[in-house]
Amino acid sequence: MTKLGLYLAQKSVNKSEVARKTGLSKARMNELTLNERSHLRADELYLIALAIDVRPVDLLEYVCGGIRLMGQ
Repeated sequence: MTKLGLYLAQKSVNKSEVARKTGLSKARMNELTLNERSHLRADELYLIALAIDVRPVDLLEYVCGGIRLMGQ
């Protein structure tokens, strides 16, 4: 499961409802939440945050919080 998948699971979010609200397909939502190799685009993250009523920056920090600059 991806960090996005963990976040949505912790919040008890219905992925089908998010797909409907955002216009993303159910297949894309499954890919983003289950496949570690999937690449979440900024526009998708933004739409998902709006659909689940969280600040996009909060979702971004959760999903990307472990990324660091080289040498730090």
